[in-house]
Amino acid sequence: MALLIDPPAWPGRGRLWSHLVSDVSHTELHAFARALGAPERAFDRDHYDVPADLYAKALAQGAEPVSSRELVIRLTAAGLRRRKRYRPR
Repeated sequence: MALLIDPPAWPGRGRLWSHLVSDVSHTELHAFARALGAPERAFDRDHYDVPADLYAKALAQGAEPVSSRELVIRLTAAGLRRRKRYRPR
């Protein structure tokens, strides 16, 4: 099991956010997010947006702290990265 979380550095809606991913499966990611208390609506293609106030809880439940760059590298290497589609205007 490898759940990864980057530091809460992404601003939005007056808060800072982390990204939570699994480098094993989305099934594992969804189960961990439910146990963490993250709502389903926080899932975005291949990660959960996790508010800063849940960061310590994620670490306590076993998420591995990594840099944002490392998170993307490992997610891509696992074949679980889902990029946004480019849609020309």
